[in-house]
Amino acid sequence: MAQGSRQIQTQAQQQIQTLSPQQILVVKLLELPAVELEDRIHAELLENPALEEGKEESVTDEYADGDSSEPEGEHEEATDYDSLGDYLTEDDIPDYKLQENNRSRDERVEEIPFSDATSFYEILKEQLRERNLTDHQRELVEYLIGSLDDDGLLRKSLDSICDELAIYAGVECTEEELEEALSCLQDFDPAGIGARSLQECLLIQIRRKKEENSQDAQLDLEERIISDCYEEFTRKHWEKMVKRLDVTEEDFNEAIAEITKLNPRPGASLGEAIGRNFQQIVPDFIIDTYDDGTINISLNNRNVPELRMSRDFMDMIEEHTKNRANQTKESKEAMMFLKQKMDAAQGFIDAVKQRQNTLLTTMRAIIDLQRPFFLEGDESLLKPMILKDVATQTGLDISTISRVSNSKYAQTNFGIYPLKYFFSDGYTTEDGEEMSVREIRRILKECIDAEDKKKPLTDDELADILKEKGYPIARRTVAKYRQQLNIPVARLRK
Repeated sequence: MAQGSRQIQTQAQQQIQTLSPQQILVVKLLELPAVELEDRIHAELLENPALEEGKEESVTDEYADGDSSEPEGEHEEATDYDSLGDYLTEDDIPDYKLQENNRSRDERVEEIPFSDATSFYEILKEQLRERNLTDHQRELVEYLIGSLDDDGLLRKSLDSICDELAIYAGVECTEEELEEALSCLQDFDPAGIGARSLQECLLIQIRRKKEENSQDAQLDLEERIISDCYEEFTRKHWEKMVKRLDVTEEDFNEAIAEITKLNPRPGASLGEAIGRNFQQIVPDFIIDTYDDGTINISLNNRNVPELRMSRDFMDMIEEHTKNRANQTKESKEAMMFLKQKMDAAQGFIDAVKQRQNTLLTTMRAIIDLQRPFFLEGDESLLKPMILKDVATQTGLDISTISRVSNSKYAQTNFGIYPLKYFFSDGYTTEDGEEMSVREIRRILKECIDAEDKKKPLTDDELADILKEKGYPIARRTVAKYRQQLNIPVARLRK
């Protein structure tokens, strides 16, 4: 007996947040440091003939990509990256190209060498170019490279990276595809790059050695130690491991000696090698502090060209518009091409303006919150400050502040600092004084440096000492700060 089938139509309401291409462009430009912005602008100049260097000229609203309004004051610059309706119009002279006071400052900035320990990203991208991958796979691997920390490890979950790719890069992918891309990245040099944990990092290096020498039985023992007894390995419970693995003490000691030669921070070691070349980091902000207490801030845009719409393209559109009645199909298609290029050029100019406005607004807020430091240069004067504090001060979103503070540097009278340096959590002492966590970590390190190395202090003892000094923090908090300082537990400090 044949069974019938029926179709049921249902209606559901779903709320989805999407970003327009213009919003995505603003987000991407916001994340770029000064040098990469220069490259991005030069690439856009080559790609879009409707965009050219030079001061922007007044144009009619016919070429505008949307509604426009004149800024009402200095505070109008504090717009979030998704407030597209607040963009400055093409009738305004660009304010993203900020001139410096004199030539000598420009030359001084150009001569500042700064070793960058995270430059291994470029080396990994060079290896990526040598791989035979599809455009989609290449895009996923490149995003994973950008997600590595300074040690070359991947601390984010693949699930969260999938979400980031969809929201910020407009790239849809599955966890399986991302897993394949990660497997490709973990095949790069040095061995251990792209590992999601220290255990995986060590295993990758051991297995790479096994591929080169498959007959070495000791490598099998090393792999068993890390894969089967990793917890005991981290605690140095050697006798328990020997008994569990059922091996001789001599073989075990040889394997442990080889494991300790492995690199737990593959990205850092590669960064150090590149750092010897003194790769230059160009600060994004120039901050000058004067004797009268005034602080001047400017963007370091010495090589960023001013942008404007092409006069030739505007003339061609005007000519096509006059002859609209007699246009052929080819003329209409040409008109459409010209209009698309003009819209793209205007959108790029607006995005660059938005980036510079957001950067200046954020840096002004940081200076306001950390003014004593910028006046004196004393690290102890840095107040507790988190992303939310700057977001509240500027009216911008926390994610926007995070993008601005990432990979950006500020040159001050006291040296060059990454923007992340000015952020730290706060802690209230017994006297009610709010102190930066950075200061507490410094005191903790002094206590550990002064301890008896034959009898190192436990976390409980360190907590008691800090309490006596007026910082009543819990033992687990001491352990957290100790880990942040990369200091091992007491029994491993003997």
